[in-house]
Amino acid sequence: MSALLHQMLEESARRAPDAVAVVDGDRVITYQELDERANQLARTLLVAGASRGDRIGLYLDKSIESFVGLYAVLKAGCAYVPLDSDGPPARLGAILADCAVTCLVTESRLGARWPELKRTGAPLTTLIVIDAPTPPLVEGMTAIAADVVRAQPTGPPPERSTCFDLAYILYTSGSTASPKGVMLSHLNGATFVEWAVRTFGVHAGDRVSSHAPLHFDLSIFDVFAAARAGAAVVLVRGRTMAFPALLARLIADKEISVWYSVPSALTMLATRGGLTVGDLPSLRVVLFAGEVFPIKHLRRLMALLPHARFCNLYGPTETNVCTWYDVPPLTEDRAEAVNELPIGGAIDGVEVLAVTDDGLEAAVGEAGELVVRGPTVMQGYWGDADRTAAALVPHPIRPGLPHPVYRTGDLVVRLGDGQYRFLGRRDSQVKSRGYRIELGEVEKVIDQNADVIECAVVAVPDELVTNVLHAYVVTRREVTLPALIGFCAYRLPKHMIPVTFTFVGNLPRTSTGKIDRRSLAERSVPVTKEPRWTP
Repeated sequence: MSALLHQMLEESARRAPDAVAVVDGDRVITYQELDERANQLARTLLVAGASRGDRIGLYLDKSIESFVGLYAVLKAGCAYVPLDSDGPPARLGAILADCAVTCLVTESRLGARWPELKRTGAPLTTLIVIDAPTPPLVEGMTAIAADVVRAQPTGPPPERSTCFDLAYILYTSGSTASPKGVMLSHLNGATFVEWAVRTFGVHAGDRVSSHAPLHFDLSIFDVFAAARAGAAVVLVRGRTMAFPALLARLIADKEISVWYSVPSALTMLATRGGLTVGDLPSLRVVLFAGEVFPIKHLRRLMALLPHARFCNLYGPTETNVCTWYDVPPLTEDRAEAVNELPIGGAIDGVEVLAVTDDGLEAAVGEAGELVVRGPTVMQGYWGDADRTAAALVPHPIRPGLPHPVYRTGDLVVRLGDGQYRFLGRRDSQVKSRGYRIELGEVEKVIDQNADVIECAVVAVPDELVTNVLHAYVVTRREVTLPALIGFCAYRLPKHMIPVTFTFVGNLPRTSTGKIDRRSLAERSVPVTKEPRWTP
């Protein structure tokens, strides 16, 4: 087992230096080239003053360069913090401020946004602009250009990390108005990767899709499982995902053999990809996670791809993947309920169990909250000891064990064969398009508008994207929709902006004075199209 994530790249570069590591459209990079370019950038970070354990931001589109940046940060003994290159500046600035990122690896396309990140609170002092031949001028920051990076030696810098060191921080939606940073070590990531490579037989001849952005936890498999096996990663761009027929063509043309994404992407492929039975013969493994896969769409895709193995992977960012289910052939008599598919049993070396409200292990057929213990579980939430203590708790059945369990907040039922079925959330967290969203975070952002008196955001189930968000807003005076939408767009990523905004005179209440969210959800019409807003 590779103790450190970047050692997976180094070992593959030694074994097969000329093998293709990343396919980025018409561009490719070999394992040796990727390793050497990452070494040069890692040395640049060290010359710029990076210390062991520093958090380094990655602010660039998913590309060969983003892989260079990711591995360089790890080689320098630091932790990478991936940012959504199209994310709202206020949110990105808050993330950079939260984990004290002073150095950003970025690209010139985003140059106009660097000063804005600074204005929103990011403590940036250094930019490494990997595609600029000469240093750009940025007020208040030192900029290092690509020529400086290329002048560094290509040999690896001295190793400074241990498997227990922080490797990356992924920010997810939080129950407050700010996102929370999930801290994951080399051991956390590598344990999952080793299991995945072994379980799905990933090998050097594979071509692995890279559908997820680097700030989404599904990317850990794409990046590191491919490196561990010496396989090629094929980058899947956003435009391709928007057109299922193009996606089908990409899978065929690039001979992708291992696919991993949220189910909604596969649903679109099944329903609008123009596939016929037996198409995409290279595709041997189809993995999905992040949301529920409606049985009728999964059955259709499995019928179109009878040669492929389908697996349902489950696990919040805090645990990597913790359970999995090898999907058997789906016959027509299976129930159509979207929660029919189990999330399965624990991956190797990880313990999962359902705990009832009275602190006992759930019996067969009984519901409980899923808790997870093992080497894939996070270190905690960056800078938030209270939230960490609430999430990582002593083992409920054997409190004397040395390592805590993670409370997922997910309700499951224990099945007779030792597997589990997902029931829903204990709190207001929902999923849409594979992203975890706290409804409270969306509401708090809308409430920050000076003209908003109160608001409520509800989630309505949708078979394509799991849930869509609807906002009901009470204002003190007339507010234009463009103004409110712009206000949200500056502070929230696209997937967290409600699909509809409805202005109301007041919000309905229950007998206890609480907002009657059930009645709001019942009056909300399911929408799977582009966002629309109504007065």
